[in-house]
Parts: sequence; C-alpha cells; structure tokens
Amino acid sequence: MSLPPQMQAIRFIPQRGVDKLSKEHPADIRLVSQDVPKVAAGEVLIKVEAAGINNADVLQRIGGYNVPEGATDIPGLEVAGTIAAVGEGVSDWNVDDRVCALLAGGGYAQYVVVDALQVLPVPDQLDAIEAAGIVETAATVWFNVFMTAKFQKGDRVLIHGGAGGIGTMAVQMVKAMGGQPIATAGSDAKVEYAQFLGAHGINYRTEDFVERIDEITDGHGADIILDIVAAQYSEDNMRALAHGGRWVVIGTQGGIKGPINFLRLMAKQAVLTGNLLRPRTASEKGEILRGVAEQIWPLFTEGKIDPLIAQTFALAETAEAYERFAEPDRVGKIVLTV
Repeated sequence: MSLPPQMQAIRFIPQRGVDKLSKEHPADIRLVSQDVPKVAAGEVLIKVEAAGINNADVLQRIGGYNVPEGATDIPGLEVAGTIAAVGEGVSDWNVDDRVCALLAGGGYAQYVVVDALQVLPVPDQLDAIEAAGIVETAATVWFNVFMTAKFQKGDRVLIHGGAGGIGTMAVQMVKAMGGQPIATAGSDAKVEYAQFLGAHGINYRTEDFVERIDEITDGHGADIILDIVAAQYSEDNMRALAHGGRWVVIGTQGGIKGPINFLRLMAKQAVLTGNLLRPRTASEKGEILRGVAEQIWPLFTEGKIDPLIAQTFALAETAEAYERFAEPDRVGKIVLTV
C-alpha cells in the first residue's frame, strides 16, 4: 500500500498569551497537516476511519490530563480502521485487516501508530464507528471492575455517571456477566436511560444514593463501586460500601481531596484503590485487551451489549463535537469520523 507523506490531525494549540491551560482558557482546536508517523518494530500503522471522544481528551485540552511520556500530544485514545502497514516482527496482523485499538494518544488523525499488543479485531457485526466507541470504555470497565475489583456473578455494582460512555458500558457489562448494576445520574431522563439498560437508577440530585442503595440491596450495600467522582462522594461511598467491598476510583470529577473514615474502611474489611489506564505499558494494555476480546467481544456479537453511539462528527468538526460532549443531556458516546 502506498502511503501519503502527510495527514490531517487535530492538535490543541494554546491561545496567544495564555501560559497555563484551564477551563477559562482552553486550547484552540486546530486541524493541521503533518507527517504520517513511521512504523517501528512491533508496531502497526492504522488508517483511521473513526475515533472515540473521551473525557481524558477534554481534560487534556484544558491542561487537566498530562500526556504520558513518549506519547504524541495529538488527542484520541481509541480508534477503528484498517491496517496500513506492519512493523518488523509483527505476525498477528496484515495490511487491510479491520481493527480497533487502545491508544496513549494520536487517535484524532488520519493515521496512527500503535504497539501491536494494543490492537484488537473489530467485533463481528460492528462497523468502524461502533468499534471506535467501545475500545477505551470496555477496557476501562474490564480492567477496573473485573480485573481489579474481581467481580463475581451476583455482585451489586454501584456505577457513578451511569449515563455516560463508561457508565453505560459498565451497566451493560455487569448486567451481561450476571451482576446487579446500580447507576447514579443527574436527571430523571438519564436515570430512565440507565434503567432501560438494566440498572437500578438513582437521581443523585433528588435522592440520597446511600439510602437508595440500602433499599435496593436489602441492607447489603455495594460490593463494588466504580467511582468517577472521588472527593465529593468519599464519605457517602464509604457508607454505601458492603462488607468486603471494593471501591475503585477512576476519575476525580468531584475533586481530588476528601475525608475518608479509615476506621469504617477497616471495619468493613474493604479495599480502596485507584487506576489510570492511559499511562500503562503496552504489555499491560495487551493483557487487559486479551480479556476484553475473550470475554466481552462475544457479548457484542451476540447483541447482549450495544455500542450506544450518541452522535458522530467529522474530524474537522471536533470543536462542535466537544460542545455536544459537554451538554448535560448527552448519553452514550460521541465519535469522530475520519
């Protein structure tokens, strides 16, 4: 395959005179031309057809998420497309294979290079847009709920942000694997959406989610908490946690510092941990993705989990896509088409 020398990509360009990115001074979103990346040993080059938008991308734009050392500053953590070239030593993939990939960055572009360990086949019956919207969320849920928190069939799983990309994926995966998902959301419409997917829904604006969990679980509490809020919910999460429960923090939308009753943590013999997926090594990501391919991809093929793509935008419309991503009524994933 003959490759073009240059490609289009999205970059975050700080506004003139701005020394530090913030919500008040986010970087400008620019479509630029630059060289197509070169493939090294153990890597593949993907011709991108679609790229998912995630909260980490939005945070990167405002200086709230540092790019891992050695990674490109082009945003984008998940893509789908076809293999355009393979590096030395790569035997599992061939040119023109339909693939999706988990990235450390670089997805908002026409081409992206990634370690071959971080590549998966597109699940049967899904197109590129659907595949691009599930890799990062499925990997996040698998890593945190199933690998870290050691999910068991029948577990009651509290999922904060239950109508967002990770939340809707978590609800579906927990339900499909025999668990009881309980989702918090900030509006009745989002609660209804979570319930439609199979969760017990709680409107955290109008209900005390600790009291509701006590009711839903007959006083047992949540065996697992998948937490994107952190500080704001620290005391309530500890109260909601079951004896022997596992509380996994994967986001800090409610702040980075909060009180924790360590005596209650010890009395409940609970586990509190936190994870970031993006900076993990290719081998670590490869291990996570193997579990996703073996255990979760068949659920997409069987129709037990839906990608739930909310809307698509062209790469040149990334700014508009970010505006839609931030709107409070959004549910599901936003995907860029390339």
